[in-house]
Amino acid sequence: MKKKWTIEKTNILFKKPFFDLMFEAQKKHRKYFNPNTIQISTLLSIKTGSCPEDCKYCPQSARYKTGLKKEPLLEIKQILNAAKKAKSSGSSRFCMGAAWKNPKEKDMPYLEEIIKKIKKMGMETCMTLGTLNDSQAQKLANAGLDFYNHNLDTSKNFYSSIITTRTYQERLNTLHVVRNAGMKICSGGIVGLGEKKEDRIELLMELANLAIQPESVPINMLVKIPGTPMEHNQNVELFDFIRVIAAARIMMPKSYIRLSAGRQKMNDQTQAMCFMAGANSIFYGCKLLTADNPEEKHDLELFEKLNLHPEYKKQPILKQEKYNSIIESLKINKDQYYNAAIL
Repeated sequence: MKKKWTIEKTNILFKKPFFDLMFEAQKKHRKYFNPNTIQISTLLSIKTGSCPEDCKYCPQSARYKTGLKKEPLLEIKQILNAAKKAKSSGSSRFCMGAAWKNPKEKDMPYLEEIIKKIKKMGMETCMTLGTLNDSQAQKLANAGLDFYNHNLDTSKNFYSSIITTRTYQERLNTLHVVRNAGMKICSGGIVGLGEKKEDRIELLMELANLAIQPESVPINMLVKIPGTPMEHNQNVELFDFIRVIAAARIMMPKSYIRLSAGRQKMNDQTQAMCFMAGANSIFYGCKLLTADNPEEKHDLELFEKLNLHPEYKKQPILKQEKYNSIIESLKINKDQYYNAAIL
């Protein structure tokens, strides 16, 4: 298969003057999406900590002392209650993650039951469980799972600098297995791992050159968690981050580009520029495990300022009575909410 995006072509894109790049990204965005709507997802950790992987950015790794409270698989009632509250808060997709290298066969019936019950609520479902084999992927698909998240994180060349317990090819193989099972793919990366501009270019090329581009592409800014090897990494230049968002929108014009981890460190103006660059999806509300996420009230106010509406509601959501009900609905265990970048 001929690659649509080459090093030369992508380099030219990244070297464009900032405002030219933003303008091109805006045109692509408006061609395929309503620029005034945003897809909202909520993410819940259904099994937290004790992961055997050695991802250097991840507080869930059993190899690092981050003070993370370990939790076994949540009871199904807890998960369903969280899904109901997420829906009432404006989320259209409920994402669930388990800190595993791969799911065990004994856990599959439980996972299938969860998917079926949440689907009955009228929400999209997504899971991130680590590596899957063909049989597991098919079972999840048959249960109705819409999306499977499996981030590539960075370029193939830089990958071994941050993870040694799973190869880059294994990640690509899992994406292939997921696609063959008929599920949609959610796959993106992290900016701020110590990578070079070339690594960001190669990551976006890898995603954009998949046989079918991911339907959802989370772009994360590293959250530097104390106790992980990357807690002292250099801060990302915000305009460089916005460039990655814009390039992702141009290279994957029909994908949802999710402004994911790191929003807490961004002011309203930076987030607005990310949305202008083509980001049209976020994780909404609650805490991202050990890292803070913007307060629900702050997000609601920002949406109101920018005239952004949740995609499936198509209406303003900042009304005092609605705001009060949303905040009430979010009174769940915030420690269970986490960042998709960590798996």
